[in-house]
Amino acid sequence: MIYLVTGGSGFIGSHLIEQLLRNGHSVINIDNFDNFYSYQIKIKNTLESIGINSDFQFSDKEEDIKRLIKISHSDQYSLYYQDIRDKEGIENIFRNHNIDMVIHLAALAGVRPSIERPLEYEEVNIRGTMNLLDLCKTFNITKFICASSSSVYGNNEKIPFSETDNVDYPISPYAATKKCSELLGHVYHSLYRIDMIQLRFFTVYGPRQRPDLAIHKFTKLISEGMEIPFYGDGNTARDYTYIDDIIDGITKSVLYLEKHSGVYEIINLGENQVITLSEMVAAIEDALGMTALKKNLPMQPGDVTKTNADITKAKALIGYQPDTNFQNGIKKFVEWFLRKRH
Repeated sequence: MIYLVTGGSGFIGSHLIEQLLRNGHSVINIDNFDNFYSYQIKIKNTLESIGINSDFQFSDKEEDIKRLIKISHSDQYSLYYQDIRDKEGIENIFRNHNIDMVIHLAALAGVRPSIERPLEYEEVNIRGTMNLLDLCKTFNITKFICASSSSVYGNNEKIPFSETDNVDYPISPYAATKKCSELLGHVYHSLYRIDMIQLRFFTVYGPRQRPDLAIHKFTKLISEGMEIPFYGDGNTARDYTYIDDIIDGITKSVLYLEKHSGVYEIINLGENQVITLSEMVAAIEDALGMTALKKNLPMQPGDVTKTNADITKAKALIGYQPDTNFQNGIKKFVEWFLRKRH
């Protein structure tokens, strides 16, 4: 099979590509190496995902990415430095490959930045997604997986969150763009018979996690003896999902789509284990053997108070079975963090 993966040099994407290649498939990676965080991290992700151990010498971003494209190319793998907002550029990629399925992970992420830059989030997350859907229609690609987010639930009062819950009340532009992508997906499924699964990820963490996300950021700050920003009273809670379990959910969704037609499904991928902010910090402290210095701050606009995934549907439909509890996952992450730091 030939899979096109958008955002394949990012956290989740690089792990997915590693798994797809391990399973003997071919992968086309589209990534624009956005400045949201260091492009150098994404280059390292890319090399790890394709099994190249290289002492990559960084110099200039454009030249570094050109060099990465050259050394990473193989019969099984192609990397394109491409923005999904550029439909003509993406169309050339679709034209040059016989794509079996699109796995769309690329997005501008983050609740708080979306409040500051809402129009840019609309351009990437809505228009970019529409470009991909429209090209699937044009090139008769009928299998599509899209990354959605638990943020679409907003401050849902019903616990745990189920795919049948009303999600008409997002509280950030990021969440609204993800809800919009789900709706657009249904339009293209209905009009053009594109089989589709929308995966609502619940706070993914693990090796290669983005440096701006809480677990990575807190681990770095605590390890350096610096203050961590501690928002609210510590009772906000998340359904943290370890990266291996997310990849298991995506790959099982891929298999389901390959075997079924007439599919449009929204599926939660979570751990079904709710951890408070205070518990999260305590787990990192325990794994590092250090005590956090907390800077108490008020709750931030757009942040939900709690997420909790009902994964009944994921278990029944695709055989999803997460098996990494939070404490073990944090230990694995901290081991990776300390290893990479030295």
